[in-house]
Amino acid sequence: MWLTVMSVFAVYATIFILFEDYDRKFLMPFDEVSDWHLLLFSLAVMAVLAFLLFRYARRMDERISREQAEKENRMRRELTQNIAHELKTPVASILGYTETILDNPAISDDMSRQFIVRTHSQAQRLTALLQDISTLNKMDYAPDLLKMERVDVSALFADIVQETALAIDARQMTLRNYLPQDIIVQGNPSLLYSIFRNLVDNAVSYAGQGSVVEVSAVEQPSHWRFTFKDNGIGIPAEHLPRIFERFYRIDKGRSRDMGGTGLGLAIVKNAVLLHGGNIAISNAEPSGLKFEFTLSKKGQAHKQTAGGFAERL
Repeated sequence: MWLTVMSVFAVYATIFILFEDYDRKFLMPFDEVSDWHLLLFSLAVMAVLAFLLFRYARRMDERISREQAEKENRMRRELTQNIAHELKTPVASILGYTETILDNPAISDDMSRQFIVRTHSQAQRLTALLQDISTLNKMDYAPDLLKMERVDVSALFADIVQETALAIDARQMTLRNYLPQDIIVQGNPSLLYSIFRNLVDNAVSYAGQGSVVEVSAVEQPSHWRFTFKDNGIGIPAEHLPRIFERFYRIDKGRSRDMGGTGLGLAIVKNAVLLHGGNIAISNAEPSGLKFEFTLSKKGQAHKQTAGGFAERL
């Protein structure tokens, strides 16, 4: 406020100085004002306005920086809490099963084996969670260390189809691969694998029994546009904007029962962005879920990942 008052005072003072008329009224008759008076007066006003705009922009930058820092701290706390919560469940299960075996020497072999199988399952879940956290961490903090090379996406996805065949058959689902042959993009093989594998796993876990999943791609001059859709149950529209957030779950209990880490779709989005692409999600018609994303043919590695630092671990 005081800066504005001082600036207005400076304008008035400038007018007095320029007109060199201290004994008369503040303004001289218009016909007595020379061109150079008007020019200097205009320059003075412009200088004051420029100063005010500079101060305003600086204050806005400071405010934005402060709000961004607060947002980053809040996101970091939430992520830390989420990670701790996700680690707590499998660790507690492992401790519970092993303590049961150790505290009961007379436990039968069949019962002991059941506990060991469950312990192994929880250990796998814990390993998957740590691996997903590590993947996101690399994309956030060390993108320069990711090796980029020519990748045959068609062959990569064919391998994923074989790897997931048993899980798809178990849920009586159908995976239709409409990808053209020899889709070549410049990218990191591990991250490209994560994109397609996580999308398949997501469909297997949540599309529903007997669903049909279709994967297709259209070639564009500089990139490939992929469509990944199913005819399953879809998700409520209000959840769509947050579906790529880390640890975001629509049905937390069901997600954990299906073995999800809550990081799969976050990895998908961050990996797509890092490769210079974009991704969108929508409910398919008449039912189901549809992902559409692009991957650059030449690659644009190290692009800002989704949400920037505010979403980093």
